[in-house]
Amino acid sequence: MGAVVLLAVMVTAFVGCKALLDLSGAAQVKGVWMGSTTLPCTYTPSEGFTQQTLTWSMERDLSTSTIFRRDSSGDHILLSRFRNRVSVPKSSPGDASLHITDLEIPDSGHYTCQVIWRSENYSLVTKEVTTMVKVAKVAVTKPVIVAGELGLAVPVGAKASLTCVAQGSPPITYRWFRAVPGRSGQLLGSEAELVWNSLQPSNVGMYYCEVQNRVNTGIVQRSDAVELTVRDLPVTTDAHRPATDLPEAAVTSENAVGYPETDETTQSSQRTHLYLIILIAVLGGAVVFLVIFAIACTRKPKNESIYEVAFHSTADVITLDTDVEVPVRCRKEKINSETEVSYENITMICNNYESTTDNSYESICLNKNAESETLVNAMESEYKVQNFQ
Repeated sequence: MGAVVLLAVMVTAFVGCKALLDLSGAAQVKGVWMGSTTLPCTYTPSEGFTQQTLTWSMERDLSTSTIFRRDSSGDHILLSRFRNRVSVPKSSPGDASLHITDLEIPDSGHYTCQVIWRSENYSLVTKEVTTMVKVAKVAVTKPVIVAGELGLAVPVGAKASLTCVAQGSPPITYRWFRAVPGRSGQLLGSEAELVWNSLQPSNVGMYYCEVQNRVNTGIVQRSDAVELTVRDLPVTTDAHRPATDLPEAAVTSENAVGYPETDETTQSSQRTHLYLIILIAVLGGAVVFLVIFAIACTRKPKNESIYEVAFHSTADVITLDTDVEVPVRCRKEKINSETEVSYENITMICNNYESTTDNSYESICLNKNAESETLVNAMESEYKVQNFQ
């Protein structure tokens, strides 16, 4: 009885493992000429079973050829015309799907995915799934214009884009136009996407795209025109601020990052105050400069002109009662706030002296008294003025 139970358990486990190792795929896949496609082949990895070999083969015109093989030595592409065109994922356990690029008409046929697992007791389990592939040349379809994240009404200065989407065999040629009333459209570009890094009011208008491929040469498909508009940036006022218990600094635009938005009127007032402060500062500086300049102009230079006046009179010798000659040197200096005039070396040889009681002599000198000034003025014509700069 115990042996029967053990046998039943082993059979159940084996059947369960075979069920877990079943491959899943698609019965038919349609491919577009010059396009790419993926033939699904997946399974659920099971503990105790290791993938031993993976093989993709193709049957066409009653002949079968191996395209791809993966084993312990690595991946191998065995059919030359599929070289650099087929691949199988490596980093996804249980995924053995075949990806084919640059599809050609001869790629149509039946593709078989075969996987062999090895159990812990070295027994082998083999599973396979077959998919029929049909490759056809497909004419390009009528394109559809898809707007960017901001739609067709974009704020001034924001980035905007329009994408022309079409189906068909590649390569597909794209052309963008801007509608012009009364004449043919203005050609803007030849890419699938039309981009404005900073949208301006001058970019407002109607836009459409045209596509074509090699299937039906000369046949052009045109999209419906869409209108791109520019809107002003929204102004947030106190009346339209969202009601929330959060601090005001938290209810801001994304680009404010923690700083509350300000009203345009307040910003304009602040700019006006700043301009007034700058104007006052400039006027004050100009006044100070004018005052300093006026003071500098009113002050006369202190460059002195030194004159030497030599007295030459016909009455150079005055006879006194005595025969003694006493030289007398008199100097007169005249100094004022602006100029300094020095009268020097006025020499008189006095021969006429009056005797005093103590047998001394009194010199007659020109000084600052009234009589001296009168004498100098009387003899002014006799002076010779020499200017020393």
